[in-house]
Amino acid sequence: MTSTTPEAMARGDRLAKRNAFILALATALAGANTTVMFATGAIVGAELAPVRSLATLPISIFVVGLAAASLPVGMLVRRFGRRTAYQIATGAGVLTGLFGYLGVTFSSFPVFCLATFSAGFYASAAQSYRFAAADTASDAFRPKAISWVMTGGIIAGVVGPQLVVWTKEALPPVLFAGTYIGQAVVALLAGVILSFVDIPKPKAPAAGTVFRPTSAYFRDPAFVTAVICGAATYMLMNFVMTAAPLAMIGCNHSIDDAAYGIQWHVIAMYAPSFFTGSLIARFGAPRIVALGLALTAISAVVALTGITVPHFYLALILLGLGWNFGYIGASAMVAAAARPEERTRLQSVNDFCVFGVMAVGSFSSGQIVTTYGWDMVNWVVFPIVAVGAVALVVGSRRKPALA
Repeated sequence: MTSTTPEAMARGDRLAKRNAFILALATALAGANTTVMFATGAIVGAELAPVRSLATLPISIFVVGLAAASLPVGMLVRRFGRRTAYQIATGAGVLTGLFGYLGVTFSSFPVFCLATFSAGFYASAAQSYRFAAADTASDAFRPKAISWVMTGGIIAGVVGPQLVVWTKEALPPVLFAGTYIGQAVVALLAGVILSFVDIPKPKAPAAGTVFRPTSAYFRDPAFVTAVICGAATYMLMNFVMTAAPLAMIGCNHSIDDAAYGIQWHVIAMYAPSFFTGSLIARFGAPRIVALGLALTAISAVVALTGITVPHFYLALILLGLGWNFGYIGASAMVAAAARPEERTRLQSVNDFCVFGVMAVGSFSSGQIVTTYGWDMVNWVVFPIVAVGAVALVVGSRRKPALA
């Protein structure tokens, strides 16, 4: 039986804080890898794709990589432990840079899509860093541990776009060739940092332990509500962010403008993480998720009012803030719904659902922005926010499923 005395909780939280700090650094580097891909993917796609409507296909392939890796990453964690599983995943980050370099150097759209798939695989592992920090945390510290890890994204929001700005012409005459080599180096550094994580390998379940079938998770209102809200928040963030750089270029703004737009967006995604955990502890995860959904809707309103650089930047900042509150809140709800012995399994199922919904949205983003325009991208936000809001209201009125 696990001790829950204040002394035992303090000892556990010292380790949790150390792990959260290391995982925050790893998140910064993995997030920079992802940010580079979001800042450049649609632009490179527009150059390499056989038709313009496929310009955002590389970002959609990224999301497919996210979804495809969610369950395998969970199995690697259960088989080898989090540290080894995450170091294996950094290999996909290195391949992202190498394939990206080859794709732009040889003007190969399929190879570039392979790069974005690898980026998605790496990002999927990085997304579970927040749950890794929670593994060694007490119940009281768990929301803060998740929040601490997410603060690494602030550094990612600076490093990723700056990597694009400073290296986009480093290996002339091929645009972004140097950027993708930089990606590979950053992923290697992340692998070194992850070697310092100290999270015990999940223990084998005790004899006679009965696991709930996956279908039982979806009879738990708390889990279902968390999945719907997390999927809605993340899908909309990805849906709008994927189209934004292409829309900015189409509005005669520069590549640097687009890169800095993504920079402010990513900073806004992670900056509130310094206090999001405290807000969840004080007000409860459902209220913070509701705030996230509201901010996402407001970002669409701003985007619909103009196409100047400040309009894009403000909309992307609000979108990032909405994602932070909505997604961290939903993640805390998932963590609270999991039994200790099924934590990694439940988290993997959640991520598979969230990233699967993201993939649908991402595939439609390019078609919508190139066919119907930037305004239509933002009009799509409102009904999906409404779905998340309804799920939150209905879920809060229902009692949790019995064990």
